[in-house]
Amino acid sequence: MERMIEILREILEIPSPTGYTKEVMAYIAGLLNENGVKTYFTNKGALIAGNHPEPELVVAAHVDTLGAMVKGILPNGHLSFTRVGGLHLPAFEGEYCTIITRSGKKYRGTLLLKNPSVHVNREAGKKERKEENMYIRLDELVEKKEDTEKLGIRPGDFIAFDPKFEYVNGFVKAHFLDDKASAAVMIDLMLDLGAEALEKLPVAFFFSPYEEVGHGGAGGYPPSMKELLVVDMGVVGDGVTGKETAVSIAAKDSSGPYDYEMTTKLIELAEKHEIPHVVDVFPYYGSDGSAALR
Repeated sequence: MERMIEILREILEIPSPTGYTKEVMAYIAGLLNENGVKTYFTNKGALIAGNHPEPELVVAAHVDTLGAMVKGILPNGHLSFTRVGGLHLPAFEGEYCTIITRSGKKYRGTLLLKNPSVHVNREAGKKERKEENMYIRLDELVEKKEDTEKLGIRPGDFIAFDPKFEYVNGFVKAHFLDDKASAAVMIDLMLDLGAEALEKLPVAFFFSPYEEVGHGGAGGYPPSMKELLVVDMGVVGDGVTGKETAVSIAAKDSSGPYDYEMTTKLIELAEKHEIPHVVDVFPYYGSDGSAALR
């Protein structure tokens, strides 16, 4: 468990908003290669790992996260932005972030409401948290658009929010456990099995780069694949049975029901090995499994 938590911490600290996953993919490939696990990249940027020449089962998780992108430079030198994926803005207000330029320079900033101080703005608490009402304040001495342009910041630069990782009393707290927690489990499993065992097992592991925008798992799998097991976040909230201390097995989501036989097999395995689990239906959810089905 300690090794898996350390892997999770390391990949969480590597920024990877959807569209900018090359750094975390390179880290994962390097770690696996060092331990005798073969890897290759698809044309789309997904990473496939495993040592069997004809895998029939593919286990998939995604390493892309929610984030943002610079939309424009405001007259005062700070940044307007557009969301990447379904970033819930109220949950990220006041969060620190990194702006990654095309040249590789990185700058720090904070996501703020425009005119946020309640001492001068009595409507601050009522203002809707949406892109038009918020901005990225740069941690740089900028007063006009030209100041920011001199830094090399341009529209299209990625914005990655801090993960805020903590490991407390056996609980992991962080942004972007969706879906780096699953990726860490998969990496740790491959290290546990070892290179020789992976040569005999007809299984490969697929790390997806575009899940948060709906098309990460649409293709690129080994042609010998017969089954796809997608490991992703489990929903916790009203109207679902999921909880932080159990595996969620999705029978249906917004894309429709998942394969009956495979779902049943997962339930039987969880019962046999006494793994805490729930079977659930997610009304507003889609995964790389959904993309693969489409």
